[in-house]
Amino acid sequence: MLARLAQGPATVGALAAPFPMSLPAASKHVRVLERAGLVRRTVRGREHHCRLDAAPMSAAAEWLDFYRRFWESRLDALESLLIARGEARAAPARSGGPRGQRPRR
Repeated sequence: MLARLAQGPATVGALAAPFPMSLPAASKHVRVLERAGLVRRTVRGREHHCRLDAAPMSAAAEWLDFYRRFWESRLDALESLLIARGEARAAPARSGGPRGQRPRR
């Protein structure tokens, strides 16, 4: 329904049409979207016209972007640490082992 409303205003009937649901069920879905602040509904006679209000999605996208950047930086730091530890463990084997001894074959 939100994808359809992103294209422009629509009636509840038009929103319900692509789905196997009754008009009352579609109206309940629209009410949930209204409570979330994502949809604005106006009534003209018997028709209920809906339009998208994307502002709450923008706020959610900003929140998600903050945590995406946070976790990417933490995971990059973890990757760097693991690489450094792997190189530190691999370094003695390349330089002849502990205390300068050659590895046994």
